Amino acid sequence: MASDAEQGRELRFYRELPKVELHAHLNGSISSVTMKKLLAQKRYLQIHNGMTMIDKGKKRTLEECFQMFNIIHRITSRTEDILMVTKDVIKEFAADGVKYLELRSTPREENGTGMTKRTYVEAVLEGIKQCKEQDLDIDVRFLIAIDRRGGPIVAKQTVKLAEEFLLSTDGIVVGLDLSGDPTAGHGKEFFEPLFEAKKAGLKLALHLSEIPNKEEETKILLGLPPDRIGHGTFLNSVTGSEDLVQLVRQNHIPIGKQEDKKIAW
Repeated sequence: MASDAEQGRELRFYRELPKVELHAHLNGSISSVTMKKLLAQKRYLQIHNGMTMIDKGKKRTLEECFQMFNIIHRITSRTEDILMVTKDVIKEFAADGVKYLELRSTPREENGTGMTKRTYVEAVLEGIKQCKEQDLDIDVRFLIAIDRRGGPIVAKQTVKLAEEFLLSTDGIVVGLDLSGDPTAGHGKEFFEPLFEAKKAGLKLALHLSEIPNKEEETKILLGLPPDRIGHGTFLNSVTGSEDLVQLVRQNHIPIGKQEDKKIAW
């Protein structure tokens, strides 16, 4: 059994090891420290840390994950919150030895605070900018995300927003993400807006086959094809899925966080 000193050396080694992080959801990367800061600012919401399940210490169910995100949305209702979260997340990744980071997040609007989807994105970009000005040893890019629960109309609006920021951010906004509850909607509803995004030069990172029996949807979206696949957990566990695996191989599409030497877009 390793001694405390040996474990400490191993921890330092892995922390200092240069890393690439290509699947970092902004809300999913909020640490316990940042969560507690947010909760301290929003005591009137009466949300205690246990409700966030961020310190649960074991696997969360899919339902628990979306419950956690719902609470995070409640406590990040202002652009000031988004700015703070973005900076904290970037600094923590940098401290962990990450040299190239791609953040992704779905733009949100909050009528109560006046935050719009545009100002949400601008707050994330401002956080990236401020961290760059602090000379942190990390290169950060941003993918604007489509939440499946919003449906195709919202997806088209998100694509338009992403296209504008693609042209105006000097390479910081690089792509589009499709994620959210995998049981919501059908992939064919998003094919058209995603195809338009691809034509506009946005890279596509799509969550596919996260749950069983999504073969038809996966085949449709592989027709784009995407530049990366998020998770792909059940690509090879449904009847006839070998065809899908072949499509992925033929198009050399990286899955999850394994980039097969494709470090950046």
